[in-house]
Parts: sequence; C-alpha cells; structure tokens
Amino acid sequence: MPTSKQRLNLTLPKKLAVFLKKISLRDEVSQSAKALELIERGLEMEEGEFKPSFVAEVKRRLKEDRLVPAEEVFKRLWSE
Repeated sequence: MPTSKQRLNLTLPKKLAVFLKKISLRDEVSQSAKALELIERGLEMEEGEFKPSFVAEVKRRLKEDRLVPAEEVFKRLWSE
C-alpha cells in the first residue's frame, strides 16, 4: 500500500526492543506509534523547542502520576 510518509528501517538492540514493547503495551499503542512519539520528543528536546502540548503533558504527569526515579525504572526493567 503506497504511503506519503517516509519509512525508516531500524534495528534495535535487544534491551531497547524489550523496553519499547513494554511501554507500547502499557500505553496500548503499536510499537511504531510509540517509537514515533519517542523520536518526536527526543527531537524536540534536542532542538530545545518544546511544543505547548509536550509541556502540558509533562505538567499533567507531574500532577496526576506518581513519579518514579529513572534508576528504579531501569533496575526493574533490566532485572526481569
């Protein structure tokens, strides 16, 4: 099926593939949709230009979700 979007073929290290699968299942989206979201966020951060929707999402998460330190998250992910 033809598409107007540019395709990108990526090969992920096993740890990243497992992490991507877990967070896409958590968020109930496809792995490609989650990868695209993460790439967009990374590019926004790289360029230092945060979209208002990104800032709003961060504020919402700070307000509504319990934050877990990154060290704890990675420790849980890699120990499984």
